[in-house]
Amino acid sequence: MRWRWWCGWPAAGRNDAGEGVGDRPRAGRALATTPQGAVFAVVKTVVDRGGATAVRSLTGTWPG
Repeated sequence: MRWRWWCGWPAAGRNDAGEGVGDRPRAGRALATTPQGAVFAVVKTVVDRGGATAVRSLTGTWPG
């Protein structure tokens, strides 16, 4: 069932292993989305800056 946790899919049946078992996938998703958000922010900044630089080189004025 580990591959289901990794993909973020809920388990098909109820897990009776005890309390706190359901916390692991949430923590895993939180740990997986933190670097993803950081990478997204960096890429967005680079693309926005590159677009603004291109506009400046074409028009001579900074956009905005």
